[in-house]
Amino acid sequence: MSNEEVLLTKEGLAKLEEELKELKTVKRKELAERLKLAISYGDLKENSEYHSAKDDQAFMETRIMVLEKMLTKARIVDESNLDLKTVSIGSTVILNDIEFSEKVEYKVVSPAEADVLDNKISYESPLGKALLGKEVGSIIHVDAPMAVIKYELLEIKLT
Repeated sequence: MSNEEVLLTKEGLAKLEEELKELKTVKRKELAERLKLAISYGDLKENSEYHSAKDDQAFMETRIMVLEKMLTKARIVDESNLDLKTVSIGSTVILNDIEFSEKVEYKVVSPAEADVLDNKISYESPLGKALLGKEVGSIIHVDAPMAVIKYELLEIKLT
């Protein structure tokens, strides 16, 4: 991870802090119990439960380190001060997919907060990059693997 600041919404900060707390308190204890049980089976060399728990522990500890570093470099985007004339981090946009004449809504967030299932897109994604700084009425062109996708920016709002 670079030394650059991590831009987060208040909601994103709270979510990352909650994840870190869960990992450090609940998940560490659960993994310690799994390891204790796996060790009790003996012969660690051929013990798949032990190796699985160790792998999970390594993944979890890495995630804890990443979250801690992100949180020390976090800068909160004050959504109450956003200019609704142009798209910025924290903006919610309503777009019209020109080809399919279909409305879609996305919130532009940091990569740490991005969640496609929750319609939160990273400002570093192709669509996020194309949206930043645009005004209502703009036509957005997004290069996709199969074609260029065109959207019309219908509305910028806060959620």
